[in-house]
Amino acid sequence: MYRPRPIVNLPRDTDPDGIKVYAISAPGKAVDVSHYLPRLQAMKQVRPIAWRSTPAFAIFHEGANARYLVLGWWGNDNEMFIAVAAEDASGWVEDMSRYSFCLWDMEVMWYERNAFVECMYGVVPSLDAYRASMLCKS
Repeated sequence: MYRPRPIVNLPRDTDPDGIKVYAISAPGKAVDVSHYLPRLQAMKQVRPIAWRSTPAFAIFHEGANARYLVLGWWGNDNEMFIAVAAEDASGWVEDMSRYSFCLWDMEVMWYERNAFVECMYGVVPSLDAYRASMLCKS
């Protein structure tokens, strides 16, 4: 049954490249970022993206049955790319045929879509404005 989950904006320095990071927790407890940061670095490292100059966000999602890490970034003018990793018994797995984002993550994605339109897809794009814009919900 659907129940809202708190969405928390993590501090701006959570990611050294400036990626915006959100936390969602099914049990409602604070998310321990130490479980997610190494995986986020690994996911970024295997992609030829200039992360410091790319509008991007990540979601550290403590799900009911697993941890999920959603990495989203903008490219090709107006496309949002997504990578999802889930932690199962074998460790972190990126396999979109088995794991994807969920309906709670989509609330962040909708916000990020609007932030991208407002801050990056207007007359005067501003990566700083995009990074300062966070979904203030908890």
